[in-house]
Amino acid sequence: MNTSKLDRYTLKQYTRLTIAFFLCLLLLSVCQYSILYFKGVVEGIFSASFFIAVAHQLGFASLMAVILLFPFNFWENLRPRYGFNLVFVLLALLLIIEAMLIAYYCTALVPLGADLLGYSFADIKETVSNSGGISFLPILGLVAIIAVFFGLYKLTSRYYHHIGRMYPFTIILFSLFISTLFLDGKPINQSKTQYLALNLYHSTTEDTSYQADVEYPLIKSQHTENVLGGYFELKEEKPNIVMIIVEGLGRDFVGEGAEFGSFTPFLDSLSQQSLYWENCLSTTGRTFGVLPAITGSLPFGKSGFMELEKYPNKLTLFSILKNNGYHTSFYQGTNSAFDGVDRFLLSENVDFVLDKSGFGVDYQTQSEDANGSSWGYPDRELFRKSMTLPRDGDKPRMEIYMTISNHEPFIPPNQDHYEKKVKELLPGSGHDSKTKRIIKKNSNIFATLLYTDDALKFAIEEYKKLPTYENTIFVITGDHRLIPIPQRNAISRFHVPLIVYSPMLKEPRKMSAVSSHFDVAPTLLALLESQYEMKMPKKVAWMGSALDTYEKFRGIKDIPLMRNKNELKEYVSGEKVYSDGSVYEIDEDMNFSNSLGGAKIEQKLNAFKSMNAYVTTNDKIIPDSLAIFTIKKEKFTDSEIVWINSLYNGFNSDTYYMIARDLAFDDAYDKSLLLCRYILSERPSHIDTKVLTGRVNAWRGNREKAIEILKECIDQNPNYIDSYAALFDVYFWDGRHKEALHLVEQVQRNSSSADEIADKIARAKREARKAGVSLAKTREKPTKQDVVASLDQ
Repeated sequence: MNTSKLDRYTLKQYTRLTIAFFLCLLLLSVCQYSILYFKGVVEGIFSASFFIAVAHQLGFASLMAVILLFPFNFWENLRPRYGFNLVFVLLALLLIIEAMLIAYYCTALVPLGADLLGYSFADIKETVSNSGGISFLPILGLVAIIAVFFGLYKLTSRYYHHIGRMYPFTIILFSLFISTLFLDGKPINQSKTQYLALNLYHSTTEDTSYQADVEYPLIKSQHTENVLGGYFELKEEKPNIVMIIVEGLGRDFVGEGAEFGSFTPFLDSLSQQSLYWENCLSTTGRTFGVLPAITGSLPFGKSGFMELEKYPNKLTLFSILKNNGYHTSFYQGTNSAFDGVDRFLLSENVDFVLDKSGFGVDYQTQSEDANGSSWGYPDRELFRKSMTLPRDGDKPRMEIYMTISNHEPFIPPNQDHYEKKVKELLPGSGHDSKTKRIIKKNSNIFATLLYTDDALKFAIEEYKKLPTYENTIFVITGDHRLIPIPQRNAISRFHVPLIVYSPMLKEPRKMSAVSSHFDVAPTLLALLESQYEMKMPKKVAWMGSALDTYEKFRGIKDIPLMRNKNELKEYVSGEKVYSDGSVYEIDEDMNFSNSLGGAKIEQKLNAFKSMNAYVTTNDKIIPDSLAIFTIKKEKFTDSEIVWINSLYNGFNSDTYYMIARDLAFDDAYDKSLLLCRYILSERPSHIDTKVLTGRVNAWRGNREKAIEILKECIDQNPNYIDSYAALFDVYFWDGRHKEALHLVEQVQRNSSSADEIADKIARAKREARKAGVSLAKTREKPTKQDVVASLDQ
């Protein structure tokens, strides 16, 4: 086509395009406020906040118009219509991004910011998939946005003669943008795209340089006041500690005076029989930070402690209690690789880890959403599975659970039953009309709360059946407040209950003083050290101190709060909180009122940011001399790293696994095992890589090692058929017919996919018959080693 014959587009068409862009932003703002209204978050659609949002969107549209005017003119002068097409595509993309960010905001009630950089692509994919997934409807919506944009552009041709009188247009646009800078913008009424861009810029350019007065600024002498001792009648033996971290369990749903109470009757009752901190704060607004905070009182790093590429030396409940004879275990019904949980647990030498790969056929996963995705196993199944596992009575135990049911997409087992129960409870709940409207519109969430409460009741009842129950301390808290229900203020998402329950308690008590998850580990260890002979470090580096047991409301602590990954924006200092440039006074109900003194708290926050970056990136939490366990990190030579990096740009465990498998098939066993070591150093729970490691060892003739590895794979994931298939092969090659027969029973008991390896099962039985081995013979007079091995499994 001869482009010289085409008419160049002028400022007239560009102006119409800009107006159409703004009108689409206006429609998206209407959609946002409508969704929030019908969810019960805002009082009305066309409120003062809405018109401020319109002004901000006008400013954003004006800014984009000024920025894109130059490439528009350049390309139009170079080739007719190229500039117009370029700007149309760019504005359409901005509309799609804005629509997606508004959808995120309407779900999470916080705008997406620099926390986007804190998640791997695999984590984002899993979150999107398990929280509702990507369906056809949103894609249709994006197509509609482009169609509306084009339609509005066509429509503006009728009214351009009014706009054409404005001159010069660029000055008007720039003036509109400048005027919006003087408006008080909040996340609800800001352009979400502009917010994301500015947040990313500030996060990546923030100065966190630290002038160290001391090499280890967190180090302090190991003396935490034993504030719990007077409440307990401890026994001679060290107590078991069971910690249950409940997904989304905010204070707004639990205990006396809860804003959305009546849907956790068991926890409400348990809190009245316990030591109950009604004003406890989680330290992060998402799950990624709860384990390091509650077990180790650890700083955050840039995107959460577990996201650090290399862990600094640290002390946690896991390492200290294991060093004092405790058996340590961790249970969750989801993927332990998510948020790097598996790496963190591996670094602490945790004795036993259960995640969704280890349940087997007797347990039902959480219901799938409309897109066929599921996080894993719901809470009751998690507790049911854990109670079937052997517990050595000779050792005290520390057991930590992380639940999942109370999370998007909020599909509890027996959902109809629990939603019916919500309807039955609502009339007598005592809530006002606004709160009832929110509950009705989110009945699936409150149904899930009822299910989770029942699951917790089941867990405690099951522990009561154990002989060690009378010597157990239970700690129950939330990882953060669930997000979709409207929040009163910036601290609401951190406000969680903390319940310490035990048969050894002398009396219950409610504490209203402000404490945090940072205080849990120091407090529990102080209790144990006061009663038992404990090997404790001489110095510690806790972020927290003893829990404040003052019964009335007060705030005496400094608590940094990480809203999302990469977003340290809140800081509690005494009874004041700094949030996004403003400072507020906190009252006994954790409500806000405006206050002065923001500069001093902002200085504290900035000082913490610098110290946080220094200690986590330079391994300056504690020195080597205080560390109980050295960090297990695979070491690779420079040449090995260069070779690994040459295979794939970035890190994707599945991609690397496929490369390692191909290398093994080509008999390059050493390189395959090297790559497997690298994968497992980053993703310790990657089961396919573990199985491949076992297979390669068998192919190299190291069958004892192969059997050891493959047995570990079966223990980790008893339902995964590839582990059995590989182990059957090794037993066959090594002539271990007795072990193969036992494996037949094991796979048929544990795996729903046993028919997939029917040929290997048949071969094991056939070879056993030839060798004269039968199950009856193998069961005669089990040795002591057999009994111990079965208990270990």
